[in-house]
Amino acid sequence: MVEKVAAEKIYEKLRVYLDGLPGGYPSTESGKDIESLKWMFTPEEAEVEVHLRLAPEPASAIAKRCGKSEAETKRILDTMVRDGLIFPVKSGKENLYMALQFMTGFSENLMSHRMDPETAKLGLEYFEESGYLEDFARQKQMRVVPVSEAVEVTAAVATYDNIREIIRQQDVISVTPCPCRVLNAHLGKTCEHPIESELIFGTIAQYRIDNGFGRRISVEDALKIIDEAEEKAMVVAPVNTQEAIGMCLCGGCCCHWLRGLKMLERPADHVQSSYQARIDPEKCNACGTCIERCQMEAIVEREDVMEVDLARCIGCGLCLPTCTEDAVSLVAREDMPAPSPTYMGLVARVAGDRGLPMGKYEKLMNKSSLDGVIKQFKILHKLHIDGPVVNQMAKRGMV
Repeated sequence: MVEKVAAEKIYEKLRVYLDGLPGGYPSTESGKDIESLKWMFTPEEAEVEVHLRLAPEPASAIAKRCGKSEAETKRILDTMVRDGLIFPVKSGKENLYMALQFMTGFSENLMSHRMDPETAKLGLEYFEESGYLEDFARQKQMRVVPVSEAVEVTAAVATYDNIREIIRQQDVISVTPCPCRVLNAHLGKTCEHPIESELIFGTIAQYRIDNGFGRRISVEDALKIIDEAEEKAMVVAPVNTQEAIGMCLCGGCCCHWLRGLKMLERPADHVQSSYQARIDPEKCNACGTCIERCQMEAIVEREDVMEVDLARCIGCGLCLPTCTEDAVSLVAREDMPAPSPTYMGLVARVAGDRGLPMGKYEKLMNKSSLDGVIKQFKILHKLHIDGPVVNQMAKRGMV
């Protein structure tokens, strides 16, 4: 009985810890939040997780905080890496370990590779009861870029909105099963969209490849996936940064992020997108093809013409390439700021939106790419000054 009470306490401590990270992890009255944590983390993993930071540290430093031996702590940490819960950074012959937030973070690894029908049902119940889907949509961790054919007819496209050019610049690309489609498949809900459709780049791609959460593909393979996504009317949704991290290819029937957006009264107000669609009533023949391809129910049928509901249009451009009358165009949103320059800047921005201390350092964190940050911590570790630096950063709420 004592052990059971202790286990319950560590999971509640874990929930509070995860909710204190930028993306959050809200509680539920029914206890679905704790139930979900129990299938994601073993008790010993939970005990270690709450001592991790959003900065890479050696097992020895983490062991001191959690009161375990270095050997035992390292064993647990390495298991957590294999389970997809935390992020490893190789520094010489040693691994450093870094926390991941719930979403975007470790949940995608678990949903795509460790779920079964029972945990899929539990996960969906947690999302729905906690309101996390709507919260995640409002955080703007994802953004929308127009499909390639729409880009070709749109002037002055920013580099970060040209998805094909982004892909061509990558050295390491992994493709991962879409966590939303995997979850739905466990619940007996399938669709025509391909399962393997989450593209990840660079350091995070290599992490997924090394630990079996993704497989390496070529630039040509990635471009073919984009071709299929456009054909099947899937929304291209990169991580909301100018730094190339990765992207989801989303369908309104299965994507939990799009589902969260659709629940909002005005999705356009809660999405980072540089464009919105317009329909020329003089050219429109009311064929209805645009309605079929729209994932946000943003096309409204009027008398003998289609019209865009600007409160719902997220600027994906799916309505444009199949319009036989060239009645659809994309118009730049002049009020839309550029995406965060870096991934860590995005994380800090989300933290600031939630009132967390890390938000105060958004400008600073936008000065270095994810690879740059990792290199800096490797240098600090090599010089044996990473401990004091990370401790000071933690005191200030930066990690």
